[in-house]
Amino acid sequence: MDRNGTVQLRLVGEPPRPPRRQRNIDHRPREYLTPAEVDTLIATARKRSRYGHRDATMILIAYRHGLRVSELCRLEWSQVDFASGLLHVVRPKGSISSTHPLRGVELRALRRLKREQEPSRHIWITEGGAPMTAGGFRQMLRRTGGDSGIGFPVHPHMLRHACGYKIANESHDTRALQLYLGHKDIRHTVRYSELSSAAFNDFWKD
Repeated sequence: MDRNGTVQLRLVGEPPRPPRRQRNIDHRPREYLTPAEVDTLIATARKRSRYGHRDATMILIAYRHGLRVSELCRLEWSQVDFASGLLHVVRPKGSISSTHPLRGVELRALRRLKREQEPSRHIWITEGGAPMTAGGFRQMLRRTGGDSGIGFPVHPHMLRHACGYKIANESHDTRALQLYLGHKDIRHTVRYSELSSAAFNDFWKD
C-alpha cells in the first residue's frame, strides 16, 4: 500500500517499485510566491543566521531579476555595474541574456555585501570562501521558508515564477517580460499573463 492508501500489487521476485512522486499541487497551493511572501522570506532570512544579509540579498536578486538558481549562483562582481546601476544577466544557452537596471535597495545590499565579505570574483561565497552552490541555496531557502510561516514548501524556481507573476499582474508588455526573463519562446511567458488577475479588474464596479 502506498502513501495514498492504494494497494500496489507486484509479482513474486519483482523488485520493489520506487514510491510514486507526489504532484506539486499535493503539497503546495501554487508554484509562485506573492510579493508579500517574498518580503516575508527576505525578512526571515535576514535574521536566521550570521549570514542573514547574504541570504536575504540572494533572495532579493533572484526575485527581482527572475533568475534560475544556476544563474544566481554563477553571478560574479564583473556582472554588476555599480556606477550605472546595471546587472548583466547571463542566461544559459537557449535563453536570451540581457541587461537589467538595479534599484537602490539592490545596490545598497550588494555594496554592503561586497564590503563585508572576503574578496572574491563570485558574489555569493560560503564561510569557507567557496562559491555558493545551487544545492546550498536550495537548502537555505527551504529552511527559510519553513521558518517564515508561509505554510508550504518553497523552492528556488518559485522566485523566478514570482517575478513573472508580479510583472504580468501589473499589466506590463508580454514581449518586454519575455526579454526580461530570457525566454526564447514567448509561449513560456504567456503563462504569467494567464495567472494575472489584472484582465478581470473591470468585471465588477462596486
